[in-house]
Amino acid sequence: MTQTHTELYEREAGRAIELTYAEPETVVRGGLVVLHEVGGITDGVRLLITSLAAEGWLAAAPRLSSASPTHEDVLAATDVTLAWLVERGVKPDLLGVVGFDLGGLAALVVASNRQLGAAVSVGGGHDLPELADIAAKLTSPWLGLYGDGGDELAATEFERLRDAAASSGVVTNVVRYPGANHRFDADPAAAVEAWQRTLSWFDAHLR
Repeated sequence: MTQTHTELYEREAGRAIELTYAEPETVVRGGLVVLHEVGGITDGVRLLITSLAAEGWLAAAPRLSSASPTHEDVLAATDVTLAWLVERGVKPDLLGVVGFDLGGLAALVVASNRQLGAAVSVGGGHDLPELADIAAKLTSPWLGLYGDGGDELAATEFERLRDAAASSGVVTNVVRYPGANHRFDADPAAAVEAWQRTLSWFDAHLR
C-alpha cells in the first residue's frame, strides 16, 4: 500500500519547507501540489495524497505556515513544492495543483498566478466577489467543484463564478452539486463523481 513520507526541503539558504508526499509504485505520470485544508496535514490530506499516488501522480503537500495563509504565502509554498517535483524528474508541462476546502481557494489563487498544466479546486471560499475576481484572471486550465449545501454557493452566485472563469480565456469547467456541502461528505455519490472528474481533468490536461 502507498505510504506518505515527510521531509524538510530546503530550496534556498535559510529557507526550508515541510513536505508530505507519496510516490507511485509504478511509472510517474506527473506531479501534483496538494494544498491542504484548515488544520494542516490531516488524515484526510494524507488519504488524498496516497490516492493520487495510486493513480500514478507524485503528490506533495507543503505545510502552510498559518491557518489563514495570504496569497503570497500560498504562492511561495507552491513554488518551492513545484521545484521539489521538478528535482524529482517531473517535466514542467506535467505539473498541476489540487486543493480541498481552504486548499480549494488556494488552488484557485495558484491557477490565476502561475501557468500550470491543470488545476482543481474542491470547495473552498464563500466570498463570491473574491472568487469571481480571482477566477477572471485564470492562467491555468481549472476545474472548480462546489457543493451548495449550507453556506456554499447559491445558484446565481455559481453562475457568476462560472462566467468569470470562462472570461479568463483558458479552459475551465465549474460544477455545482446540489445538496452537497463543501466537504462533499453529505452526499457520497457526489463525492465519488467529483473524484472521478478530478482524475479525468488531470488525465486530459497533463499528458
